[in-house]
Amino acid sequence: MPGIDESLLEAMRLPGARGASVVDWISGLALGAVGDAPGGDVEAAAAEAAELARLATESGALAPVGGDPGGPSGKEPPVQDLIITNADSYHLLRFVSTTFDSTVFVHLWLDRAEGNLALARIRLADMADRLVLG
Repeated sequence: MPGIDESLLEAMRLPGARGASVVDWISGLALGAVGDAPGGDVEAAAAEAAELARLATESGALAPVGGDPGGPSGKEPPVQDLIITNADSYHLLRFVSTTFDSTVFVHLWLDRAEGNLALARIRLADMADRLVLG
């Protein structure tokens, strides 16, 4: 099972990938990063993305229909991923599920003209499922 560095390199092989990072949404720290960062600063981008992730995970309106934000295991984040679009790129935040209370997500910055959002979402979900933290 791949660790953070291997997973990030895998994400960068996606067509149109500009940068990728693994971020803790509680602290806002990047646990690993490759490629470019939005705005040129990895730590600032991680902190800003973490704020979005925190808002999404704490939102009652975005919880699953059954109202159980933890899902059957109690360890699943209430949101699987976030997609943010702007004029020239996509930002895909994929939450990582673990056997413990995970507060980690993968942030992929994807060029809008060269990337394929559907393919990136599928591959990032697979990558997040195989990611080994620790």
